[in-house]
Amino acid sequence: MSQLTRQLHLNLFIMNAGHHEAAWRHSSTEPQNITDIRYFQRLAKTAEAAKFDSLFLADGLAINNNIKHGAFVGLEPFTLLSALASVTDHIGLIGTVSTTYNEPFHVARKFASLDHISKGRAGWNIVTSGSAVEANNFSKDTHLEHSKRYERANEFLKVTTGLWDSWEDDALIIDRDSGTFADHQKVRSINHAGDVFKVRGPLNIPRSPQGYPVLVQAGSSEDGKEFAAQYAEAIFTAQQTLTEAQHFYSDVKSRLVKYGRTPEQLLILPGICPIIGSSESEAKEKEQELNELTIIDYGLNQLSNMLNVDLFTYPLDGKLPELPRLEEINGNKSRFQLVVDLAAREDLTIRQLLHRLAGGRGHRTFAGTAVQIADQLEEWFVKGGSDGFNVMPPYLPAGLEEFAEQVIPELQRRGLFRTSYTGSTLREHFGLERPVNQYSSLAVSN
Repeated sequence: MSQLTRQLHLNLFIMNAGHHEAAWRHSSTEPQNITDIRYFQRLAKTAEAAKFDSLFLADGLAINNNIKHGAFVGLEPFTLLSALASVTDHIGLIGTVSTTYNEPFHVARKFASLDHISKGRAGWNIVTSGSAVEANNFSKDTHLEHSKRYERANEFLKVTTGLWDSWEDDALIIDRDSGTFADHQKVRSINHAGDVFKVRGPLNIPRSPQGYPVLVQAGSSEDGKEFAAQYAEAIFTAQQTLTEAQHFYSDVKSRLVKYGRTPEQLLILPGICPIIGSSESEAKEKEQELNELTIIDYGLNQLSNMLNVDLFTYPLDGKLPELPRLEEINGNKSRFQLVVDLAAREDLTIRQLLHRLAGGRGHRTFAGTAVQIADQLEEWFVKGGSDGFNVMPPYLPAGLEEFAEQVIPELQRRGLFRTSYTGSTLREHFGLERPVNQYSSLAVSN
């Protein structure tokens, strides 16, 4: 696609009352509705009316000891996305599912079901889980080591894609006269026997409209980038500066060739938490208002877990203490490094760092007018920092409404974003090809 016709891809990242850690305390939000499907249906309809490519739900498999002050809990993604599919027609529906604490057959079946229910709009954000407390909910005392989690994820993907391909597209016959429901020669066992999984197959649901859900990945460690280069079709990532984004973009895209892939087959979508005002000063005031609602103990707990150091014993207006080496981190390695670099680059105290992270947990927060935000998005897009963005409203529903009503029209005026949907599936929105069935006669002949 030429630079003249290339357009931004925008994903809406829905996080309950909003992405700012104090959003649930803000007077404009609805924290009482975070288990009310009608609330999420309103958000989905707003995003679809604005022509977002997709919406995305994060997920974790545990809560930490911070529940007293944090509202980051909620509905299970498959259940919620299925309900959203029933009230939308175009927008993609991406759910987070862990490869560490699930089985491939269950995940393959659920995503095939979601893709059928939504008529081809499903996407899978593939995670390996990042916290030890999740292990404790699955009969394990410790979290699987970082590289081992990615080894498991690699085999997990091999099994799930095999299961999605266990039905050929034309396997269903449904011939009442002959009594033939399916061509049994086009429904195959996969007979996988690997280091972790042993799965016979086939899947007990026909191949879905997209073949596979769009495969999304959010890890930016060395293991994560290599995994993305091999499998992912979109990456949700976090960078604080254009230079960092350009380096990440070129690094990951350059890895694709070893897997026989082209740069167009992988979209890179950094997170952006936009705080929008009618003037820059108003936007900064909104940001300050949110930061004043933060609870220090909550932020300290989050940051302590991120850095693997108990920060409660250190002065808030002092600098970070000596931290573990990256090799010692068994959680989110890339986010650890991002926070360390951010604190050093801006010479931040612990208190200042808490405020810098409050809006997006390491994703970039930018406060300004709609035009200024559009300028930022355009700069990163045209200068090799992204293929689009993972939009993270700081508070909901107002933050989404402001972005939809102010920023998107500005991007459309610049010719950077669609004014109408031209496809019906998430693959079509993202400009991705439908995968060829690896077991079909076409794939075998090639």
